[in-house]
Amino acid sequence: MNPSSIRALVTGGGGGIGGAIADELLARGAAVLLVDRDEAALRRAAERLARFGDRVGTLAADLTRSDDRQRLCSEAAAWRGGVNVLINNAGVNHFRMFADQPAEQIDLAIAINLMAPLHLCRELLPHLQRQTEACILNTGSVFGAIGYPGYAVYSATKFAVRGFTEALRRELADTGVSVRYVAPRATRTGINTSAVERMNAELGVAMDPPELVAKAVCDMLAGGKVEAVLGWPEKLFARVNGLLPRVVDGALRKQLPVIRRYAGESAAVTKS
Repeated sequence: MNPSSIRALVTGGGGGIGGAIADELLARGAAVLLVDRDEAALRRAAERLARFGDRVGTLAADLTRSDDRQRLCSEAAAWRGGVNVLINNAGVNHFRMFADQPAEQIDLAIAINLMAPLHLCRELLPHLQRQTEACILNTGSVFGAIGYPGYAVYSATKFAVRGFTEALRRELADTGVSVRYVAPRATRTGINTSAVERMNAELGVAMDPPELVAKAVCDMLAGGKVEAVLGWPEKLFARVNGLLPRVVDGALRKQLPVIRRYAGESAAVTKS
């Protein structure tokens, strides 16, 4: 898509990867409607992006609520003639071993990471199909291809998003709506706790700045790539895991004591 023709709805747009995507899209000439449940974060984003004038819009919404999703989709279909790109980016992640995961965290992760993208796609699809050209881009994770200890629930939601994206892309193959999937590796945003950052440092796991992910997203919208796993060697590990999962089992078992230690620390901080 030509960046200047893009009118994008970006969920989780108050900061992190969503905020970086907004920055990059706007710099390329697009218009962006930012959605977040954090009204203060949206105000800060609007102030930061004020130089782009009316190409920036903000809307506070709780994506776990059906009435908020319906209101969001109604406004998105009218904003600047209607959005033609939906970027499902909002997400939550609670790093801890599954046996220690509270039920409410499981429900929240499923509601935001999985149910919200499905419902937004369903609600907006008739509008998107009326556009000359449109795109749905779902933000997944390398943990949507590699199940990783301490991220069982997060991995479950991202595996599901990857499968949904693939199926929907094939359903819409003969329409004007393209469906794409980007899988970042660990990224330096508020979704990752300090325990995660220290664990990654100890294990030698690289963490990308959100701006790198944003550039990849915008390049995908401008080009023809429909799926991308970001980062090396994560891209290789994802392929190996698909072909030889027992090899990855053995590698991750060696990391398990370190993962357990930091997951316990993260859980203790959450409880305090």
